[in-house]
Amino acid sequence: MAAPKKGRSASAQSKPGRSLALILIAIVALTGGMFASGNTTPRLGIDLAGGTSITLQAVNEPGQPNAINKTNMDTAVAIMNRRVNGLGVSETEVQTQGSSNIIVNIPRGTNSKEARDQVGTTAKLYFRPVLTTEVSGGSATASPSPSTSGSPSAKATDKGQKATGTSTPSSSASPSATATSQGRVVTDALKATSTPSATASSGSKTSASPTPSASGSSAASDAATKLQAQYAALDCTKKAAQTTAGKNAKATESTVACGKNSSGQWQKYVLGPAAVDGTDVKKAQAVFNTQSSAGWTVTMEFTSKGAKKFGDITGELAKNQPPQNQFAIVLDGNVVSDPRVSEALTGGSAEITGSFNQQEAQGLANMLSYGALPLSFKEQSVTTVTAALGGEQLHAGLIAGAIGLGLVIIYLLAFYRGLSIVAIPSLLVSAILTYVIMSLLGPTIHFALNLPAVCGAIVAIGITADSFIVFFERIRDEIREGRSLRPAVERAWPRARRTILVSDFVSFLAAAVLFIVTVGKVQGFAFTLGLTTVLDVVVVFFFTKPLMTLLARRKFFASGHKWSGLDPKGLGAKAPLRRTRRPSGPVAGPVDPKEA
Repeated sequence: MAAPKKGRSASAQSKPGRSLALILIAIVALTGGMFASGNTTPRLGIDLAGGTSITLQAVNEPGQPNAINKTNMDTAVAIMNRRVNGLGVSETEVQTQGSSNIIVNIPRGTNSKEARDQVGTTAKLYFRPVLTTEVSGGSATASPSPSTSGSPSAKATDKGQKATGTSTPSSSASPSATATSQGRVVTDALKATSTPSATASSGSKTSASPTPSASGSSAASDAATKLQAQYAALDCTKKAAQTTAGKNAKATESTVACGKNSSGQWQKYVLGPAAVDGTDVKKAQAVFNTQSSAGWTVTMEFTSKGAKKFGDITGELAKNQPPQNQFAIVLDGNVVSDPRVSEALTGGSAEITGSFNQQEAQGLANMLSYGALPLSFKEQSVTTVTAALGGEQLHAGLIAGAIGLGLVIIYLLAFYRGLSIVAIPSLLVSAILTYVIMSLLGPTIHFALNLPAVCGAIVAIGITADSFIVFFERIRDEIREGRSLRPAVERAWPRARRTILVSDFVSFLAAAVLFIVTVGKVQGFAFTLGLTTVLDVVVVFFFTKPLMTLLARRKFFASGHKWSGLDPKGLGAKAPLRRTRRPSGPVAGPVDPKEA
């Protein structure tokens, strides 16, 4: 039984080069990826790199005078945090100030425009039937809009913000259309959607059965006249119209709105009351469609209630003529898509397709997934934050870290002597891996290095050094017991390994809990501490132990040189025990003649 065990041990000791080669390949691959990505330095947080600070002020909406309260403000902060922080380490800070303000700090290097859109957008989503539409400020002629097809999964194909097709205008709108003809279109469309027995006729007035209430008819006529004036005056090529048209419209009312077509032209719309609300969307995500040329799309799943609403409205729209067989997906007052419906879609899911890039698709899905803000906000101020103070603190922190690292190296050289050949390169490997991974995580998960994160990296020096010391002391204990170096290394490793794993597990658990229960900059400290703890295990297992195994074969260490740090005499090792046998019976020898 002893021989196989010895063979396995010898085999394990003879392959430390594999582990060293593996970690070397990993370092080269990660470093190559860092240079290939162009991100050769870690992304810095706002306290180190500066950035933009935005103050948002909550505003009361009509009919909701008491909406600004602590509960809604905290909910808004939580939603904004999820939107802009992704995995939670992008260091974009969102916090309340007073009872009605929210401060958003965006580090330099982050797309500040995208972040501003993410935090300030209320993401009110409605599905509204299109009554009429035309290119704003130009010809109303446009190519047909994309069709909406049904399938067992109820897949709705839309054009998205940059669709390949544009919306079909009302047939009564032409290049020579006047304000009067536009008004007639609006009036006819409103009558067509407000009266059950009405039938739309392309290019002519729509006849409707008389309503039973004269006052109701008068109110509807007044609403139509008002909407007619808004539509005639609407110019979506102007920025003011793009940001305000339809934004505060009630879900139960018809409205005008703006949206871009695939040619980059602004389109203006008259839209009916909302048929489906954004709260009816259960889930939204950005997906790259590999089955067609659609590219990036946004898929939506509706709730059971929303699926019924969506099926009903698409069923009704499928009976109409263009453009009244289209529904507009309206996000915060802007039309982001206006697909044509050919049949009822009752499967409970839809897909917005078009010329989305990844950033646009993920941004839209992000806002829809994380829900609408409970309040509306306006930008009160936007200021630029300098990194002067943070730079001074970083400089002081780096000096402190260098002093700490220097003291650790001096201690290793003085106390462990030759074993520093193992410890110092291990510290260097750990530092390289930490730096490269932080640089790669910047563009990947938006990790930003702030001052607390730097502190976490400095604390990690002690954690890593502690692992080396545990291993070295176990080896020394074995030598004190009278064993030679090579067996001492192999016997010490299992015991040291258990201690290192338990210690690192406790450290990682503390970092994980701290990351979960805290927000903002403290998360940077926790994330860095957890990352370096994991890397400590990797370095000890794949670098420190194999390197120690190789050095144990060298005469300098194996012979116990006084500068190796493993001198048996200096460690007070026991002298090897010599086993002697006592004779178990009488000793045969010459017979004394006298005794004979």
